[in-house]
Amino acid sequence: MATGRSNQLIKQVGEYLVACELARRGLLVATFSGNVPDFDLIATDFKGSSCPIQVKTIKGGAWQFSIEKFADITFEGNKQLIGAKKPLSISHLVCVFVLAAEKYGEDQFFVLEWSQVQDILIANYTSWLDSHGGVRPRKPDSLHCSIVQSNLLDHKDNWSIITGRL
Repeated sequence: MATGRSNQLIKQVGEYLVACELARRGLLVATFSGNVPDFDLIATDFKGSSCPIQVKTIKGGAWQFSIEKFADITFEGNKQLIGAKKPLSISHLVCVFVLAAEKYGEDQFFVLEWSQVQDILIANYTSWLDSHGGVRPRKPDSLHCSIVQSNLLDHKDNWSIITGRL
């Protein structure tokens, strides 16, 4: 089981890997080490245009979330009902999912709009709930959801989302 220290280390590895990739593309990057609630990095070009970036890093498995941050959820008994999408706190936020490898240079990056993350999570969660009649089998009140690598393949190394904004 991962400890708080190992979680912090993998988070830090992901943020610096993304910062390095963006620096290689000619951007200046500021890291905030978890001190800003909605994003982890700001990338800036030579004209001063900037792009806030959320980084999510894992070494394996799936990226974990809570669906309540992305959609309104109500209950009818144990059945969960998915309502409207929640407004995004930063409408133009970009997310970089990092699959951190053991060996240098084998890391994988998936770059997409935060609104696309929201759409993927809601679609996945809706589909999963529908397959269970709207009731989570083990813990009906759980709002846990996740994204797996196969959900992100169309976004692999899509750095132009960031560079195109600047």
